[in-house]
Amino acid sequence: MKNILIQHIELTPGIAGGKPRVSGHRITVQDIVIWHERMGMNADEIATEYGITLSDVYAALAYYYDHRMEIDKSIKADESFITELRRHIPSRLKEKIGD
Repeated sequence: MKNILIQHIELTPGIAGGKPRVSGHRITVQDIVIWHERMGMNADEIATEYGITLSDVYAALAYYYDHRMEIDKSIKADESFITELRRHIPSRLKEKIGD
């Protein structure tokens, strides 16, 4: 399985924050996990929507299950970062409607 994953998943410093991603794309394993696990998209939907192969999707999911703690930690860190940004950057829409 390791050779198959190497064909589909790569880590490159400076691309996608160095996160594991689908080879030849900026789509990260983390993106695929969120689409599949949290948004309920199936593998066919992900492949079709984002122009990757089913093999890419399944390799990303296999990579996730092999590195679950690491990727879950990264997802939580990204969510925390977004929450902090939202706290410190006022909403322009709220400013416009006077809320």
